[in-house]
Amino acid sequence: MRLRSELPKPGCRMAVYKNRKSQIANRKSQIANPMTDIPSKYEPAAAENRWYSYWMEKGFFHSVPDDRKPYTIIIPPPNVTGVLHMGHMLNNTTQDVLVRRARMLGFNACWVPGTDHASIATEAKVVAKLRSEGIEKRSLTREQFLDHAWEWTHKHGGIILEQLKRLGASCDWERTLFTMDDKRYRSVIKVFIDLYNKGLIYRGIRMVNWDPQALTAVSDEEVVYTEEQSKLYYVRYKIVGEDDYIMIATTRPETILGDTAVCANPSDERYAHMKGRKVIVPMTGREVPFIFDDYVDSEFGTGCLKITPAHDINDYGIGVKHNLESIDIFNDNGTISEVAGLFVGVDRFEARKLAGEELHRTGALVKVEDYINKIGRSERTHAVIEPKLSLQWFLRMEDISKPALKAVMDETVRLFPDKYKNVYRHWMENVRDWCISRQLWWGQRIPAWYYNNNEFVVAETEEEALKLARKASGRDDLQAGDLRQDEDVLDTWFSSWLWPITCFNGILDPDNAEMNYYYPSNVLVTAPEILFFWVARMIIAGYEYRGREPFYDVYLTGLVRDKQKRKMSKSLGNSPDPIGLMEKYGADGVRVGMLLCSPAGNDLLYDDSLPEQGRNFANKIWNAFRLVKTMATDDTLEQPAASMAAVTWMRGTVDRVLADIDDSFVRYRISDALMQAYKLFWDDFSGWYLEIIKPAYGQSMDATTHRQTLEIFGTMMKILHPFMPFITEEIWQRLEERPEGSSIMTEQMPLPGPYEAGMLTRFDTVREIVTAVRAIRKERSIAAREPLVLCAAPGATGTEFDPVIIRMCNLSEIRVVEGKVEGAVSFRIHTSEFFIPIGDGVDHEEEIRKMEEELKYTEGFLATVLKKLSNEKFVANAPGAVIKHERKKEADARARIVTLKESIAHLQK
Repeated sequence: MRLRSELPKPGCRMAVYKNRKSQIANRKSQIANPMTDIPSKYEPAAAENRWYSYWMEKGFFHSVPDDRKPYTIIIPPPNVTGVLHMGHMLNNTTQDVLVRRARMLGFNACWVPGTDHASIATEAKVVAKLRSEGIEKRSLTREQFLDHAWEWTHKHGGIILEQLKRLGASCDWERTLFTMDDKRYRSVIKVFIDLYNKGLIYRGIRMVNWDPQALTAVSDEEVVYTEEQSKLYYVRYKIVGEDDYIMIATTRPETILGDTAVCANPSDERYAHMKGRKVIVPMTGREVPFIFDDYVDSEFGTGCLKITPAHDINDYGIGVKHNLESIDIFNDNGTISEVAGLFVGVDRFEARKLAGEELHRTGALVKVEDYINKIGRSERTHAVIEPKLSLQWFLRMEDISKPALKAVMDETVRLFPDKYKNVYRHWMENVRDWCISRQLWWGQRIPAWYYNNNEFVVAETEEEALKLARKASGRDDLQAGDLRQDEDVLDTWFSSWLWPITCFNGILDPDNAEMNYYYPSNVLVTAPEILFFWVARMIIAGYEYRGREPFYDVYLTGLVRDKQKRKMSKSLGNSPDPIGLMEKYGADGVRVGMLLCSPAGNDLLYDDSLPEQGRNFANKIWNAFRLVKTMATDDTLEQPAASMAAVTWMRGTVDRVLADIDDSFVRYRISDALMQAYKLFWDDFSGWYLEIIKPAYGQSMDATTHRQTLEIFGTMMKILHPFMPFITEEIWQRLEERPEGSSIMTEQMPLPGPYEAGMLTRFDTVREIVTAVRAIRKERSIAAREPLVLCAAPGATGTEFDPVIIRMCNLSEIRVVEGKVEGAVSFRIHTSEFFIPIGDGVDHEEEIRKMEEELKYTEGFLATVLKKLSNEKFVANAPGAVIKHERKKEADARARIVTLKESIAHLQK
């Protein structure tokens, strides 16, 4: 997150309010009696509805170009007919955290929302809906079908965006886009024409991934491979002119009907005698050549490979190389075609069973074995993909991809985590031409117009196409009726790859003010599985049409899985309803739960305990707020020394944590940043600070401490706001009277100030002292109300916090002593020894036993440290700070050992 180096000057911050008193007087309060009417329990639903409506009403999410630095995020557009799932929750919570934080840091934050038309998924849903009404797609004209598709889109589209509002997403909803709206549609067509005119788009017959259910080609990236149980069939092919056979192994006996050769590795001596020979394809009687190619793996199966060029991508390559015939035995819907000669009209999987029976009947089947292999399925329909030769449109990728590869390798575009750089490089260095056509009706229709005998021109409109066709053909008599537009549409990703540009209309109006202001965006938040077929392609488009990267950083979230590490899915029944979770735990609770355990690039193992932890945190914040806000105060009281010291420590702690949080955001360690803020509130503020300053029961707090505590509370609400927007707004509005139209989201995010690290370290010692004294009280059954005396060497307690120790431990005094104290229980903090006199109640033998146990542990710890430091490789390669830390651990352990031995010897006298 590129924020720290680009922070605007404080004068540029938002929410600078003038005439504060008059604004307060005129403000129409959003909450009844905000200063006194504090409910005993936090009610998430009421707060979420109230404040999201308020934010929308005030236009806090909207952005227009101004003199501030922009901070831009474009949403990965979800499917227009989709609904919110756990992956969306994680992804959009992450985006909202980044946007809200940037807004509070003074940037002009713009989060652009939108939805994707999702050609395959949407068309499949529309077809299913029509079929349920007794209507088949083929009975409709294209225009009639599109009417149904638009009706479906208007009815179901946008549901997911409304659900994102429940999550608290601070998108600029006035900018909501759709990949099939007019500007995006025309932009896609313009880019297609441009790339075609540059010679980068061509039409040709190639092997594609065919989805027999959706009846369309799909890209390599839309094929999901899973290991499945199959059968391996061993089949004999008779050698022509001999009473002998060669044997092959195949998982697809039905494709034998399309075999046009049998192949072996030229180095395989078992088949040297087959050079120049032919074999007979079983079930067909067709004679085909026996050929040799290095592609064949001699160790797999029998070392012989049947070649079916029309139905296997590798066989297709061998077929081209050896000039083999291609026989396409499948219809588009996966049934057997007439060309096959057998099993015509039968589904491919039924044909597999029939082929096995026929091979057995004719004696060609030798044996069948169980076999596990990887099966490619369509990501959208889950149908088994069929490799198929098809006439399609392609985009040449080799040259156009080079700038995008360089951009990631030289970190012009940074990937977080950077372990994905090698994955990206492998994909980009082995990129293949992109099949961009789809045999669908829902989508951007390919702007190619055919005339005469399948000659074609590419143009934006029919009128332009007619002019080009007349010119190309030399026929001025051509009419519009003589033209036929291509029936196919473009791959959905062909619109999505332009998303960073088309969000600001950068294709149709390249030099517009918004394009020049918001582009490139700051960060893209997405999932690793679409790193190539969306992220990489957006980078390609960015360099092709803007001459630069579309975004600076890419933050890759992990997948949300269940406790068994299974991907969440409806079929497994392991994916909870996000709306239900928000109703149960509150939006803030779910946000915190999702982020607490989601380090970049690593999967999140979801369990209901995560949002429950988030809800508990929200309740902790609310209860602390009620305690502080309703505490009785007395203006006449002086500030106690313990409270004064606590305020100093808490302010320093806030500054240290702010610095840590800044560092975490710079490295996109968002889960770490949340945990740092979480611990600041739960451990430091609630666990220690409030306990120190809280007056005795029935007594009032001094006004100074109360005012300072409210200020600290307000600071922490700002720190937590990006993560928990609703409860922080609710509390911030109640902390004090606010001007009309104000919001925590437009306040300045606190920036880390200087702090004394040594003071914070000394307070850590205070915590250990307090914990140790309380442990002794518990062990000795000493009542909390009974004052004790703590004896220590000069400076051992860090004198500025002595009032805190006295208060927290209920001490009558801290006594400075030299040497041991007789009749006292002792404990050690680092190298210092402390004593609590308790008269004759000390069991010397028990004290010696405890110290000997600690001595044994410390000596073992020292041995571990010394072993590490004696490792030359570790010392040579570890960072200097790590070595320094290990040396300090060695010194501390040695000093503690000396102290323990002295104490044991003293008690043994």
